[in-house]
Amino acid sequence: MEDLLRGKDFCTIVDEQIVFHELDYDQNAIWSLLLAGGYLKITGYEVVEPELGREGTAYHLALTNLEMVVIFRKMIRGWFALCSSSYNDFIRALLENDLESMNAYMNQVALALASSFDSGNKPSEKSEPERFYHGLVLGLMVDLSNRYIITSNRESGFGKYDVLLEPRNYADDGIIFEFKVSDARKEKSMDDTAKTAICQIIDRKYAACIEGKCGRDRIRVYGFAFREKEVLIQGGWLREYLRE
Repeated sequence: MEDLLRGKDFCTIVDEQIVFHELDYDQNAIWSLLLAGGYLKITGYEVVEPELGREGTAYHLALTNLEMVVIFRKMIRGWFALCSSSYNDFIRALLENDLESMNAYMNQVALALASSFDSGNKPSEKSEPERFYHGLVLGLMVDLSNRYIITSNRESGFGKYDVLLEPRNYADDGIIFEFKVSDARKEKSMDDTAKTAICQIIDRKYAACIEGKCGRDRIRVYGFAFREKEVLIQGGWLREYLRE
């Protein structure tokens, strides 16, 4: 969806015989439905070799026109309309490096929006709680797009960071987020989980891609720990962690 809103396309197999109940378990079905409804257009195609029992033609899909881009942007903003007052406060707290307020507002929003199914009672592939909170934080960041280039799951250093905010000008700080679900089998507390997330940012050098623009003195790192509907955020200046 992020690539679509940026004018890019993606490749997937399209099934012209849409059955609505397939939307519950076939991730390709939704794209077939949007194509049939005129929200997406075909920009190219390629032949797919048999794989996992599927074969045929894969199509490159993109949003039909500028009007569709506007519609999808409004739709995504609407998903977060119920917590608009909180996410404005969250952004304000983030820009001021106010950890206490960031924690307060994130817990307020998580409590209002997250169900136990979304957030998960424990780390698992089925509930994928990290993805839920990853998407939630990206939604909260949307109003910063005029000041930051916001990217997620991109390679930097020796791995892939979760969310990175690259400043568009040199007056703002670079910011990196890493999300982790608290696992009682590995960490004694959520504080340990948040610190593990920060250590991952540092050890894998996720800041490498923005050090040239910001320098280490202008980069902040945050570890997010999640346990069901509870959130704990730890973090601060990268330079301080490098001294420890």
